[in-house]
Amino acid sequence: MASREEVTDLVALIDRLERLLERSGLDELEVEQAGTTVVLRTAAAVAPTVAASPAPVEGAALEPFLVIDEPVRERGAHVIGAPLTGLFYRSPSPDAEPYVREGGQVNAGQVIGLIEAMKLFNEIKSDVTGTVRHIAVGDGDLVKAKETLIEVDPA
Repeated sequence: MASREEVTDLVALIDRLERLLERSGLDELEVEQAGTTVVLRTAAAVAPTVAASPAPVEGAALEPFLVIDEPVRERGAHVIGAPLTGLFYRSPSPDAEPYVREGGQVNAGQVIGLIEAMKLFNEIKSDVTGTVRHIAVGDGDLVKAKETLIEVDPA
């Protein structure tokens, strides 16, 4: 598992590469360093080809191409997603109990984890009361904005 510093450095590298891709006019940028490969593609590069597709607009927003292998949600599950990109922590400190456990109860407004971004810890709170069905990310994992953190069966 990568250290916190390595993950932070990787996130910073991805941010720099995204800015470089925006300025370059390229559709794709691939970089390999120390056994890690990062591929960034513009939305135009990922979109399916159509016979009469319009030319990409200069300065159009970029969306990094990232495949997240998430389990299919069962019907009725409420998803609590990451509001920002950063490192997810399930407890306030390495020795502390996690905020929530699978099968445990969670209340609306209760902290379910922390996301560290730019050396700041942000409390992530549940917006629903219910039973935790599934915790989708591990402790110390890098999460992207909108990525599923936990699934809750509403009460």
